[in-house]
Amino acid sequence: MSVSVTAASAVGLCAFIDESPSPFHVCHTVAQDLDEHGFTRLDETQPWPQNGRGRHYVVRGGSLVAWADAHRATPFRVVGAHTDSPNLRVKQHPDLVSAGWQLVGLEPYGGAWLNSWLDRDLGISGRLSVRAGDTVSERLVRINEPILRVPQLAIHLSEDRRGVSPDPQRHVNAIWGVGDEPRSFLAFVAEHAGIDPDSVLGWELMTHDLSPSHIIGRDRDLVSAPRLDNQGTCYAGLRAFLAAVDTPGAAVPVLAMFDHEEVGSQSDRGAQSELLPTVLERIVLARGGGRADYLAALAGSVCASGDMAHATHPNYPDRHEPAHHIQINGGPVLKVNQNLRYATDATGAGAFALACDQAGVRLQRYVHRADLPCGSTVGPMTAARTGIPTVDVGAPQLAMHSARELMGVADIADYAAALAAFLTPETAGR
Repeated sequence: MSVSVTAASAVGLCAFIDESPSPFHVCHTVAQDLDEHGFTRLDETQPWPQNGRGRHYVVRGGSLVAWADAHRATPFRVVGAHTDSPNLRVKQHPDLVSAGWQLVGLEPYGGAWLNSWLDRDLGISGRLSVRAGDTVSERLVRINEPILRVPQLAIHLSEDRRGVSPDPQRHVNAIWGVGDEPRSFLAFVAEHAGIDPDSVLGWELMTHDLSPSHIIGRDRDLVSAPRLDNQGTCYAGLRAFLAAVDTPGAAVPVLAMFDHEEVGSQSDRGAQSELLPTVLERIVLARGGGRADYLAALAGSVCASGDMAHATHPNYPDRHEPAHHIQINGGPVLKVNQNLRYATDATGAGAFALACDQAGVRLQRYVHRADLPCGSTVGPMTAARTGIPTVDVGAPQLAMHSARELMGVADIADYAAALAAFLTPETAGR
């Protein structure tokens, strides 16, 4: 069975990323697309439609779960992703002065490759909690203007003229003005958002690189963009999901995008939370099923944990497992780790390999060097929380966790096609 995902493109990915500088904006961008395709947002605090049919989604902070249940069999096919990316985030008391410069105190989030954030024009995005009478409301904020810059030390002042490794406490504060009197950065952000600064009660604010995403290269076959890890999967997963909901299949397609993967996922909305299990159970309950039906549905389900994969670096090929080179524009990547940093087992691998075959795309297989620590994904946590067999997959890229990353144009459509085929199995069960 072939599922059409022609809407997945490099141009579309670039637009998606440029509109989504924070996890909250990722969810907003995805929600807008879902709304246009007939989905209804549900409130977790309210009863859900009792017939269980239809197209729905929920948003919890920077996480989103969407599903389509229209006369389908009980098992789920889940594509998982994460909305957050490593960056520099604003501290709670950000206003600093040093050597006649006005600074904004920043703190690294996740495994940010700090040198890549130096000497870039940075904007601000995130959300504010705002007093509204006796209640609190939420406001998204995005300042797409060159407000901040973290300057590199001049080479002449380096002890060995080879640069410095930034200290995350002392060397990543951003300049935003000159003078000996600190100015309120939070008031600046609030006023830019049209909010009384005195009404701001809390915030989650982060920096983003202002350089737009580009299609580059001699043959225009590469994408240069921030946050490919993991907005590349968020975009491909969304295009695949929207294609899958219009295609007959033997399972309920689900798109689950989690915040906080880069810092361990242990939060109210991370992959270690009850978000996904709760939503899946409520889907079953809304259809008139009970606890036994829910457990049976999980037993027949499969999840593809989507996160970007390491392509073999041409300047550092020795840093890769020699028998498992991964090519840009070489197709989706199946990721395997014997110590379960990836959740892939034979069952999940088989399901994704079959999906790639049905989609007509090549499959690459990745193994990390045994003498280097391997990163992880939402996969192992999702598998442990739900008991659903899970396969870790991705699209290849370079410069992971840099402020700006690189992937292949052809891999975008191939990745989306494989995920769409995975979401629409022709027979129920594994």
